[in-house]
Amino acid sequence: MPELQEETDPEGVDYGWVMQTTFVVTIVVGAPVVAALSLFYTLPTWEARVSFAVRVGAIVWFVTAVATYWYARQST
Repeated sequence: MPELQEETDPEGVDYGWVMQTTFVVTIVVGAPVVAALSLFYTLPTWEARVSFAVRVGAIVWFVTAVATYWYARQST
């Protein structure tokens, strides 16, 4: 039985790296951003807190994803 040859020759953007980096940077940057911004709003219920975190987190994720993709695109 012949040996498996697992080789890749990626051209362009490494989307796996982009997804992993986006995930890590969003958590590392997003948590403090959400916490800092929540100081300026009154969030009396858990529903309000969750809604706020999701809305702000989505913006942080989107900006991080676009910036990470742009960086990967420029460096290839």
